Amino acid sequence: MPSEPSGGEKAPGPLWSEPGTLLEHVPVAVLGIDEDDRICYWGPGAQDLFGHGPTAVLSKPAGVLFPDPPQGAPDASVRLAERGRTLGYWRGRLPARHLDGAVFDCGFRVFPVTGAGGRSVVMALASRSDELDRVKTNLAFLDALFETCPIGLVMLDEELRYVHLNQALADMDSLPIGEHLGRRMEEIMITSDGGEYQRILRTVADGGQPVVGALVGVRTPGDPDRDQVRSVSFFPLTGAVGSRPGVGGLLVDVTDREQAIMEATAGRQRLALLDRAAARIGTTLDVDVTARELVAAAVPDFSDASVVEVVEWMDEPEVFDPELPLVTRRIAAGTILPPPATDLVSGLENVTYPPGSAIHRMLLTGRPVSVLVNDEFMTRTVIHQARAQLLRDSGLACILIAPLIARGTVQGLTMFGRSAGRPAFTEEDLSLAGELASRAALCLDNARLYSRVQDIALTLQRALLPSALATSPYVEVAHRYLPGSHITEVGGDWYDVINLSGDRVALVVGDVMGHGVPAAAAMGRLRITAKALARHNQEPDDLLSELDACAQEAGIELATCLYILYDPTTGRARIASAGHPPPLVRHPDGTVETISDVLGVPLGVGGQPFKTIEITLPEDAILALYTDGLIEARGQDIEEGLEAVRAELRRAPVQLEETADRMLSSLLPDPPDDDTVLVLARVRRSRPGRA
Repeated sequence: MPSEPSGGEKAPGPLWSEPGTLLEHVPVAVLGIDEDDRICYWGPGAQDLFGHGPTAVLSKPAGVLFPDPPQGAPDASVRLAERGRTLGYWRGRLPARHLDGAVFDCGFRVFPVTGAGGRSVVMALASRSDELDRVKTNLAFLDALFETCPIGLVMLDEELRYVHLNQALADMDSLPIGEHLGRRMEEIMITSDGGEYQRILRTVADGGQPVVGALVGVRTPGDPDRDQVRSVSFFPLTGAVGSRPGVGGLLVDVTDREQAIMEATAGRQRLALLDRAAARIGTTLDVDVTARELVAAAVPDFSDASVVEVVEWMDEPEVFDPELPLVTRRIAAGTILPPPATDLVSGLENVTYPPGSAIHRMLLTGRPVSVLVNDEFMTRTVIHQARAQLLRDSGLACILIAPLIARGTVQGLTMFGRSAGRPAFTEEDLSLAGELASRAALCLDNARLYSRVQDIALTLQRALLPSALATSPYVEVAHRYLPGSHITEVGGDWYDVINLSGDRVALVVGDVMGHGVPAAAAMGRLRITAKALARHNQEPDDLLSELDACAQEAGIELATCLYILYDPTTGRARIASAGHPPPLVRHPDGTVETISDVLGVPLGVGGQPFKTIEITLPEDAILALYTDGLIEARGQDIEEGLEAVRAELRRAPVQLEETADRMLSSLLPDPPDDDTVLVLARVRRSRPGRA
């Protein structure tokens, strides 16, 4: 039995062995005991274990390797050799003694060997017990790991065939361990990644870097209908000293974890979408704009296509009847899909849904529903065959329909469509669509109610404003009323031209603070009162006093008014103002005069007298009366606004209508910030014999 490895290389341990074997990790001493219980063979490992050199122990009693026995007890070496001869093989532990006197626990394996001359030698293999215990513990741990570890463990050879695996991995694959062995991993873990997973494994097997925690989507022959997500870690076995080439791996089924992460991510995305929608939807009181905002909030984050339709109620009350067809008007649509999807969502204005349609079922429950785009949906919901064909060709696979219901009234419906390339709508998606539709429905209802109030206010305002002004051969008038659009179309601005006796003409401009129906009603009351008072030949200051009393009685807190009484026989104008911007006079030579001597507090304040001033107007002079919307603007001083009006008047052409249009277009923003009235009056004198 050689004590040195071939080639003259120094032995890596007490007994040379193939690299990577247990003998490399557990030093083993080899020695022989002859029939006289003397040491007849001494390997190099024995010298390392016991400390004696060969010349010191060969032919010496083997008892030198053991502590002295108790008085009268046999020597341990004698008992060791006897057991080897009589039993043929024995293993056990005995105290041993090192050359330095230290006693240590030693494990022995002994067996007899008969030489060519018939002599019997007992061969002994010895190792320190603590080294044996360490290896034994490690092996027990590895066995327990493979038996009980919930993580899949696998060993693959160089061809990526299963060599060893634990039960956890077999259960994960839904295949017995035996059906794995010898088969390639790609036969068991089936992926749809174009071979990327196999390329990773091959790189590791060829000595590449380990792969840690890679996520792989797989199916297995044992459970072909279940998609799994596994976290896999692989390392090359050639990296371990002397281990057989191949790949070791750990595999964990993280399908539930990844699903939870995906659901949590989807939940965060839904909340973010709701947050964005809350900021986007309802920025105006316009039904069409609100509908477009809903579509923009949904496409493409939530769906590939979306439409909003409002119900065209045939009569009041607005109650849904499931037995009748439902007629809607499509007011907003959008899609990221190519044609014919664009034609599908935008190519129709009015839609009729027959009783029994998916729309009717949805409105009966008041909850969103998800439907597949199939023959049943086409038959029950889509009346026109051409539209049905467009839907089939659009690429949409499923549609989520949500009702637009606010304050108990069905406003309409919204649809969200997804193509086959996106996941189908989930219960969470239905809940999200319900939230979106609920917010949009309330905004739509606010816009609808606002439109109704607008219609009432506009009708009232148009009825109260003069439809045609009085005409006079001595006063040519051009008048404009421009509503402000940033708040409402209806305000309290008003004006009038009144013919009086003796060819006199009264010009009136007023402004009631506020907007909407109350302002329009107050404006109408003041205008009618002013017209009635003017026909009683009252002086301008007296007329304003009467209007002030009327305003107080009616609860009108703040209103302004300018009253001008022009007499063509004298060319004189008598003027009184109740807090109104001053009138302007353009003289024939182009100079513009501001009549700033007119003072007075606004109507409704009370307790303050008004005064009348008198000026002389030359032939062809132009009076300019206006409300504050013409001179007030954000970031601009009122005096700047007045100067701009004066500048426009200086370049006035012959035609008053042209002048009025030019002044409004150059002086007002688009859209205007506030209601604006402009009255331009060119005055002439009356002469004897002049008609």
